[in-house]
Amino acid sequence: MTTAVQTYVPAAKAKPKKAIQGEKLRGYDKVARIPIKVIPTVEAKKKPDWIRVKMSSPAEVARIKATLREQKLYTVCEEAACPNLPQCFADGTATFMIMGDICTRRCPFCDVGHGRPNKLDADEPRHTAETIEGLKLKYAVITSVDRDDLKDGGAMHFVEVLNESRALSPNCLIEILVPDFRGRMDIALDLLTETPPDVFNHNIETVPRLYKAFRPGSDYQHSLDLLKLYKERRPDIATKCGFMVGLGETEEEIYALLDDLKAHNVDMITVGQYLQPSKNHAPVDRYVHPDEFQRYMDYGKKIGFFNIWAGPMVRSSYFADRQYYGEDCPAPIRSKKALAAEGKLGC
Repeated sequence: MTTAVQTYVPAAKAKPKKAIQGEKLRGYDKVARIPIKVIPTVEAKKKPDWIRVKMSSPAEVARIKATLREQKLYTVCEEAACPNLPQCFADGTATFMIMGDICTRRCPFCDVGHGRPNKLDADEPRHTAETIEGLKLKYAVITSVDRDDLKDGGAMHFVEVLNESRALSPNCLIEILVPDFRGRMDIALDLLTETPPDVFNHNIETVPRLYKAFRPGSDYQHSLDLLKLYKERRPDIATKCGFMVGLGETEEEIYALLDDLKAHNVDMITVGQYLQPSKNHAPVDRYVHPDEFQRYMDYGKKIGFFNIWAGPMVRSSYFADRQYYGEDCPAPIRSKKALAAEGKLGC
């Protein structure tokens, strides 16, 4: 199996830019200082037929983007270049990204900019709540960049968003997709236990063998402990976790990861295909076939998760309301020609 990232320094860019407060570093400037360097992709792998998204109303997408800009808000849909953005925006859903658009981590799979963030916007909780109310959302997902510069990792900011949003939209369910709060877990757990969301979500991202390459600054067991400890404190709140495939993991490692998540009392799982945001990000090791995703769902149901969604275009907040209510994962969109070639077209 190929190694996804290796030590490499391009001669033309020996000195990456230094972080300046408020300035986003992307591409080579973002990942140049991580322990295992990314080899820029020369020729990307051809995407298979099942990497497809449903086209949706451009007018609705434009309306939601205009609302977000008016309130000076960010979405992870835009900042992380999610391929499902047109479909989700047209469906009237968005995943709000709070605490700015600059992350203190340098994960080579992620398209969110790295750097030294600005101070928190005290008006952001209110603006987020007003947008949720204005869009008449019945289910909202709130995530954030990593903020290792904050003493509580940003946990209190999550609390303020929850309080403001519930004041204006008391019937809206709120899922929070939190960072790992590494070094700040106790205070974060205290705050979010006292003011809980409807779903507590934290992404573990990949198997433990690949952590050094893909999650510098993070720790596999720490992420598991965060999910388990929150569930112990608030057994009434659903816990959720997501990860990617196609980074160089084996199928056996995925089953072991699912076992770990079940042992740490996680209720809902999302598994999706990693897609390379640019040639300077970690390359795609392989495109996972829909049949393999189905095996993960079958295994997850067998070991007792409340719900597990696995598919090429699944993301942690992809139709999050539908997963919460127990619906099955949407089938991947495939071409008739490919299905016929695999003998799956039917009569």
